[in-house]
Amino acid sequence: MTDPPRHRAHAELARVVREHTGRLTACLVRVLGDFAAAEDVVADAVETALRRWPAEGIPAHPDAWLLTVARRRGVDVLRRQALHRDRLARLAWPVPSEPDDRLKLVFTCCHPALPRTAQIALTLRTVCGLTTAQIAAAFLVPEATVGRRITRAKRKIADAGVPYRVPAESELPDRLGQVLAVIYLLFNEGYLTSAGDRPYAADLAGDAEWLAAHLAWLMPRQPEVLGLLALIRLHQARTGARFDPAGGLVLLPDQDRGRWDREAITEATRVLRRAAALRRPGPYQLQAAIVACHAEAATWEATDWPQIVVLYDMLLALAPSPVHHLNRAIALHHHPGARGGPRNALADLDALPDADRGALRHYPLYHATRAELLRALGRSEAARAADRQALALSTNPAQQVLLHHRLSWD
Repeated sequence: MTDPPRHRAHAELARVVREHTGRLTACLVRVLGDFAAAEDVVADAVETALRRWPAEGIPAHPDAWLLTVARRRGVDVLRRQALHRDRLARLAWPVPSEPDDRLKLVFTCCHPALPRTAQIALTLRTVCGLTTAQIAAAFLVPEATVGRRITRAKRKIADAGVPYRVPAESELPDRLGQVLAVIYLLFNEGYLTSAGDRPYAADLAGDAEWLAAHLAWLMPRQPEVLGLLALIRLHQARTGARFDPAGGLVLLPDQDRGRWDREAITEATRVLRRAAALRRPGPYQLQAAIVACHAEAATWEATDWPQIVVLYDMLLALAPSPVHHLNRAIALHHHPGARGGPRNALADLDALPDADRGALRHYPLYHATRAELLRALGRSEAARAADRQALALSTNPAQQVLLHHRLSWD
């Protein structure tokens, strides 16, 4: 049985870390002038809290406690570095926080000079405050692997002189896209895990939502930031209906819509309207609009499929992607007009260029979708073969349960 005081201390630490680690790290980067040293100082403070809070109790002001421990560690670091003694005097507390300090930190962690895996690990460590062990557990990789990724990323930042700043206005579209892609990748891994025995990693999905919300607070006039936040929240609102008691995945037509979080859906659509009012449409806004069509439909049958197909057409014009094309085919399957139906949807998939089909060859949903279309056309043997291929490729336990059930129904 979990020890209640210890469990409460860890839960409180997680809350404080999430709320304050990014600000604390950002301040220390500015004062110490060393990204790696600042991150190490904050990590030491968090690990000290993990050791002491369960036994000593949660401090009355846990954020101030973390700041004090980090300051002491920062003083020790500076004292050992004679060349940086002049900075010691600047480490008076509290360190004033500049409004964009954490924004600088996010953009530094997601710099295009770093590999994507390193961007994710560094963002989780420095902005969200996760320990190396927690990141390793979340992605089911050895702790040493994550440690090496973080170490190499910090070395790359130092060696390449990656600037600690918000990009210039001319750089922002490309750099912001990189940040949003990291957050969305993190959310997708949490929403439907790619490995391990849990189908849904609530902690990763929650971290992605927090990052998107934090970015929206820092950049309220960036419509794609708002679009990503709306998209994540609309997906999260359906979490309670996505899995059956046996752990199988419940597809959208079969979900109990009474279990969807209507308040969260309303709030997410409000964020999406704020993005639309800025009149700069983008891929995340369009994806959020598609999910909103599903979320606002009272029943599966009431879904506005013609509108969804139009939104996919717009999305493909802005961001061509094999996966977006696959999702458009699913919408075509359910389109009630002459352009819809399983035959047209299958023909649309089969007309994909060879490069796109090759990109989808190892994607389980591609084969599962073809199986659904083939089954609707009465081609049961071809459908079973496609489902078997999807099952062979799937690494998510809930997805595997669903595919096993489909194969047993035929």
